Amino acid sequence: MLEIKELNVSYGAVHAIHGVSIKVNDGEIVSLIGANGAGKTTILRTISGLKKADSGEIIFDGADLRKTEPSKIISLKLAHVPEGRHIFPDMTVEENLEMGAYADATNAEAVMEDVYERFPRLKERRKQLAGTLSGGEQQMLAVGRALMAQPKMILMDEPSMGLSPLLVKEIFSIIKEVNKKGITILLVEQNAKMALSISDRAYVLETGKITIEGPAQDLLNDERVKKAYLGQ
Repeated sequence: MLEIKELNVSYGAVHAIHGVSIKVNDGEIVSLIGANGAGKTTILRTISGLKKADSGEIIFDGADLRKTEPSKIISLKLAHVPEGRHIFPDMTVEENLEMGAYADATNAEAVMEDVYERFPRLKERRKQLAGTLSGGEQQMLAVGRALMAQPKMILMDEPSMGLSPLLVKEIFSIIKEVNKKGITILLVEQNAKMALSISDRAYVLETGKITIEGPAQDLLNDERVKKAYLGQ
């Protein structure tokens, strides 16, 4: 569904991403793990068109994303849940969800009901300003807004950031449920153990380069990964 080949990205004179190649098959959860500053968020932003690549290919469902305007990428059914959530704080929960359907309002009411069924707390707070929600509720809203676009694939950037251990479990449970509904997921996550535990495959990114890749279960048992990312 998504294939990245030899991707290079720079910030001015700083070469941030060095020849990265990643493949995500239809229906998979694939994790991208690594330390802060490794370039994980840059890769997601480049896929979404928010950052321009220097070179390389990004093909999503047959479309060349490097030749596609960022505003059109969502129409291809590729949604992005950004780091820090980026909800609209002065709009209600319901208005935030409606914004998620701007590219395709087909069946929007039915999709919203489905989101409310998955996130009952959002339904309870649908008329509440999004900025007044707790961190966990805001993360649910960010995921719900992405689901409103009826995506084939979701890019998720640090969904567990700043959440309590109990809420982290809940968010990862939601990610698994979303995937079971047939949505492919590329997940960037600091909590390597949790990410690997729900993923089919994973890539380890270090200073802008892929250093390890393979089935997630293999990475969970890889001594290098254990030492660097799992605290073992």
